[in-house]
Amino acid sequence: MGIITDIWNGLCDFTNYVWCNGDLLAFLIVAALGVAGAIYVVTDKQPVHSAFYLALVFVTVAVTYFFLEAEFMGVIQMLVYVGAITILFAFSIMLTRRYMVEEGEE
Repeated sequence: MGIITDIWNGLCDFTNYVWCNGDLLAFLIVAALGVAGAIYVVTDKQPVHSAFYLALVFVTVAVTYFFLEAEFMGVIQMLVYVGAITILFAFSIMLTRRYMVEEGEE
């Protein structure tokens, strides 16, 4: 009975700690989204989906900069990487796929 009580008390203490530190909870959610997005970038079969999962990873990095109070770096991350690099990847994948499909039809 003592082990169950100790586990329950430890779980209650952890829940209370996370509840009192909302930024920790938000960071854990953003980190989980970033890790899941990074896994999908590597494992997804369609390259366009991988490019947009990469955009999700870039957004989570930008949000992490905001958590670190580096707002300028977060804004630059959003503008340069999410806004420009990801769209460049998506357009190049779409254009390359069209040429590969046309060659395969011949």
